[in-house]
Amino acid sequence: MEKLLIIDGNSIMNRAYYGVRPLTNTAGLHTNAVYGYINILKKHLDSISPDLAAVAFDVHEPTFRHRMFDGYKANRHPMPDELREQVPYVREVTSLLGFSVIEKEGYEADDVLGTLSREGEENGMEVYIVTGDRDSLQLVSERVTVVLASTGADVEYTPEVFREKYGVEPEKLVDVKAIMGDASDNIPGVKGVGEKGALSLIAHFGSLREVYQNLSSDFIKPAMRQKLTDSKEDANLSLILAQIDRKVPGLPALTELARRPYDVPGLRKLFSELEFTRMLSQFSSSAPAVADVPQQLSLDDLPQDKTEPAREIETLPNEELKKL
Repeated sequence: MEKLLIIDGNSIMNRAYYGVRPLTNTAGLHTNAVYGYINILKKHLDSISPDLAAVAFDVHEPTFRHRMFDGYKANRHPMPDELREQVPYVREVTSLLGFSVIEKEGYEADDVLGTLSREGEENGMEVYIVTGDRDSLQLVSERVTVVLASTGADVEYTPEVFREKYGVEPEKLVDVKAIMGDASDNIPGVKGVGEKGALSLIAHFGSLREVYQNLSSDFIKPAMRQKLTDSKEDANLSLILAQIDRKVPGLPALTELARRPYDVPGLRKLFSELEFTRMLSQFSSSAPAVADVPQQLSLDDLPQDKTEPAREIETLPNEELKKL
């Protein structure tokens, strides 16, 4: 069975930036996001060994969700300059590591993940999605595993793991979010109802539609009934906003996403500029490919204190890392 690995590029880049304390090269270029990003991608290349590999990035233009709701993601803070200057290097190293880079105007990276994972399922592939965003959990299925990356231990979500944690089927996450909303995306939901209440309603009735068709049920207390009634329009809008589009047109065919060999000369040149000394030494002409290099640090091993001055983490022994 072929394996398809899809990475949520923006999510992982942000995780790396906020999860690794500031690092700079001698020219003053910030490098912490690139460093953490490389290690996260490498870790999953090692563990999954995919046949096909792609990274989806957001396009910095309005999507169909923005056109539907002006307030969508309106409360997001702009990207820090220290992260923005690293974006070109993140994109470059993505290609050098053998991933296809995909983005689609008018859609979010989530929609690309959703479409590619559906196509992988339909073609009998074993699909892995690596992201830091719980929105993608709605894509979990018997063939799709969502790996929720964190600065602690990653969590692999299968249908069983999801049901055990949330008590509903993965595809019902959209209905839950329609009720509870999402402050990070500025999705309104039902005012005054949180995750616990939303999960209870969907676990009992099965969907947002069924909730509203059974407002007179004794299961729904009067106060909850009033909240649902007052926010019905927002809930229906939120259901659409929260749903990942799994039919994005114009994406590359799966046959175009075959994992490419590492571009070792390109990686050596990039690592030299970024002054990733240990990584650079592992990419000599006689060195093995990245996936075969032992003792490469993962994001889990990196110190998290962002207030300390930057140091070249790669040179720190494991004993010192544990003290930080």
